[in-house]
Amino acid sequence: MNVNYRMNKLYYGDNLFILRKYIEDESVDLIYLDPPFNSNRAYNVIFHDKTGKDPQAQMQAFEDTWYWSDETQNAYEQIMEGDYQSELKDSMRAFLEFLKTSNLMAYLTMMAIRLVELHRVLKPTGSLFLHCDPTAAHYLKVILDQIFGIKQFENEIIWKRTFAHNDPKRFGNNFDIILFYSKSENFKFSPVYTPYDKEYIETFFRHEEKGRKYQLITLTGPKTSEGESGQDWRGYN
Repeated sequence: MNVNYRMNKLYYGDNLFILRKYIEDESVDLIYLDPPFNSNRAYNVIFHDKTGKDPQAQMQAFEDTWYWSDETQNAYEQIMEGDYQSELKDSMRAFLEFLKTSNLMAYLTMMAIRLVELHRVLKPTGSLFLHCDPTAAHYLKVILDQIFGIKQFENEIIWKRTFAHNDPKRFGNNFDIILFYSKSENFKFSPVYTPYDKEYIETFFRHEEKGRKYQLITLTGPKTSEGESGQDWRGYN
């Protein structure tokens, strides 16, 4: 089961069913999803006592291990036979050809049919942020490229979730990925600004003129640039 939040309403159930039954076309401003990562782990809900102290019981919430089942086959057939983008169908068909009916293919199928619905409910000014890990991020990006369009890919955000370390026989696995897609070129984006620390300003902006602080930076280049970029700028070359 998955939980979806929208307009002060909390829905409990399979999010594919909830999206299709309750969520209207182009009615959502922003989507952030942190789905299972195909991590082959079981996740539990921990129940505390009334005081909030040590857990007294646990119940399995979901198992993040995906299998090809009748439900998965049905979802794949819906994509192939439904009114979906031909590019998406081509991608899913290619995935199935070399991944076969593997656990990873089951995961991608269940994600793809839901991402189509998420694209449908998103406003033209909206954006989607998909939180995933390197296990399937490259496959999910291909699916998102087909659903949203390659030009609507805005950023791949790397989120460092733990400190640097070494894992056995490989470099440390210490980050997750957030794929940022917009519904259209008219999507809303609000930059967030924070003031510099006083120590940073005093260290790097040590010069001041008419109340405006600045830093001196050496302009370097291997040779004179050609074309428009090689022209003088405000009297300086």
